[in-house]
Amino acid sequence: MSTLSAGIDVGSGAVKVVIMRTDADGGATMLAQQSARIRRRVVARVVDEVFQAATDAAGLDVIHYIATTGEGAEFPYATGHFYGMTAHARGALHMAPPARAVLDVGALHTRALAMDAQGRVLDYKMTSQCASGSGQFLENIARYLGVSHDEIGPLSLEADEPEKVSSICAVLAETDVINMVSRGISTANILRGVHQSMADRFARLLRSLQFDGPVFVSGGLAGDVGMLAALREAMAKKAPGTGGGAADVVTDEGAIYAGAIGAALWGGFRFRKLELSDVAWSAATVH
Repeated sequence: MSTLSAGIDVGSGAVKVVIMRTDADGGATMLAQQSARIRRRVVARVVDEVFQAATDAAGLDVIHYIATTGEGAEFPYATGHFYGMTAHARGALHMAPPARAVLDVGALHTRALAMDAQGRVLDYKMTSQCASGSGQFLENIARYLGVSHDEIGPLSLEADEPEKVSSICAVLAETDVINMVSRGISTANILRGVHQSMADRFARLLRSLQFDGPVFVSGGLAGDVGMLAALREAMAKKAPGTGGGAADVVTDEGAIYAGAIGAALWGGFRFRKLELSDVAWSAATVH
């Protein structure tokens, strides 16, 4: 029997929802995926809208298990909630089975985790409260430079002389950028410098973990080709005595949905394990 499950990942900047069909033999198929930026809106309303859009896209009236992760624990129709790192590990493993570490770059925080072949989290590290290792920080820099989100990565790759940016804190880094603009440093070289600064921080996080396999990048910056290139360079540097020093860096076009996918997969597993036949969500409960 197939199980229909939904995964709802509520982050600091966006809501992501996926609908999955999972089989008893472990096979899984995504039926729909939807996301939306929160942008100062009421989070509960965004969650409800994105969830409804996903169920409509999947053409479903009944879902066996609704699993939330991130800040989504208060969703009224949720069957259960999963810790964010647990969900991201399982989602990353689904998209990249060889991966043994995850770097989740969110709007406000970045975390690195090591996992085993079953997606169980073995260890983790997070950036400090300083925002210079976050997606929001990079967006603020790009906004100051007059660059759109989609232009950040390609422009960074055009750099010929990256300018070093402070990695100590967001305030110092932004001050560096202001000074660079006044000195006539090109936008490409500034962005590449910012990417390198962030990548060095991420590499230090990953090298503090013990793992043997590729690093899967998830979160809002997973599609930033400039940041990925800088991270690959940073991880290629030798770091004697660490398990993750020279690991490959991989991602997927659906990497922003890693948490939602993982939550949906764990939800389907829990449903089958506990035989929760009486907890299925029905569209009739909300229409």
